[in-house]
Amino acid sequence: MTAPKQTSPTDSGAPSLTVPKLLTGQKALVTGANSGIGKGVAIALGQAGADVVVNYVDGDEAANAVVDEIKQAGGRAYAHRADVSSEADVAAMFARMMQEFGTIDILVSNAGLQRDSAFHDMTLDKWNKVLGVNLTGQFLCAREAVREFLRRGVVASVSRAAGKIICMSSVHQEIPWGGHANYATSKGGIKLMMESMAQELAPNRIRVNAIAPGAIRTPINTAAWNTKAAYDQLMTLVPYGRIGEPEDIARAAVWLASDQSDYVVGTTLFVDGGMTLYPGFATGG
Repeated sequence: MTAPKQTSPTDSGAPSLTVPKLLTGQKALVTGANSGIGKGVAIALGQAGADVVVNYVDGDEAANAVVDEIKQAGGRAYAHRADVSSEADVAAMFARMMQEFGTIDILVSNAGLQRDSAFHDMTLDKWNKVLGVNLTGQFLCAREAVREFLRRGVVASVSRAAGKIICMSSVHQEIPWGGHANYATSKGGIKLMMESMAQELAPNRIRVNAIAPGAIRTPINTAAWNTKAAYDQLMTLVPYGRIGEPEDIARAAVWLASDQSDYVVGTTLFVDGGMTLYPGFATGG
């Protein structure tokens, strides 16, 4: 029997990204979209036919590069700098989107950060910063999107749903993470916020779901994969034997945003190579 291919810290095990035109005519906003998972999702939505607002808080050049790539795929896009934890910034971002694109059909709330600390040393600033961006930021963006979905309703020629929200969560909505209590708390909060929104808004034909990535090759976790020793250690937590790529999450986001998933409501889609399967118990514990 042939052994499965093992990927290295620098080799992607993900197949190349090919995106069908499932989102033609739709308007999307992706937060934290100038790098990592957000960048991959924004580009994939554009390749699927959506016009995309590329939100970011730092890195003008990187954000504009994402815009250029979406335009090269034939979509419309622009970059908008905004801190999603700021109510005023979020309101201004959505007001501009209404002016530029007329409406919103898809929100991918991806912006997130880490401020790691042992629990007894964690400052209130570190706690508040992570909760403010990761959880409150998703609330503020979702609230603005829902207001527009309710105002506009279903446009059958565009989508079977009045609107789609994808909350970017993490395997750490399920897996405790010592030294990262603020981050894990924010992701646990996203889970129940998403499910509560989904329950409340489904009668209005608004679909709310989440994606929970596992170990993905992004700048936020470079130390976990950029050396062979780190990568090998990481793979002890991933039964499938490779690190995830932003494209793995991007495909899931396109599907969740499309009518192909029209009956999927209030679900967290884990894209984690089996990380949540408790691999430490594979040999009986």
